[in-house]
Amino acid sequence: MGENKIRPLFDRVLIKREEPKDVVKGGIVIPDTAKEKPLEGIVEAVGEGRRNENGDSFAAPIVKKGDRVLIGKYSGTDVTIDGDEYVIVREDDILAILEN
Repeated sequence: MGENKIRPLFDRVLIKREEPKDVVKGGIVIPDTAKEKPLEGIVEAVGEGRRNENGDSFAAPIVKKGDRVLIGKYSGTDVTIDGDEYVIVREDDILAILEN
């Protein structure tokens, strides 16, 4: 995805879902219809954050572009940009940052 094509607003985060694995342990091939959407992804873009209680400034988001994250199975809104699938979630919907 090229730069500046989409910029999430406020505390929303654009995540590129990780491709599901076609073969599981033991060599069993899973058909496309049986695959569930993966729960992991890479942060592609981040909004400027959530407004504070007074509404005069923003609390900076914790995640940043390039972070590998874990999201809820049914979180966010799916979008397609230039043929690639992404999900836009609120930062609160991100369950964890995966480190190495």
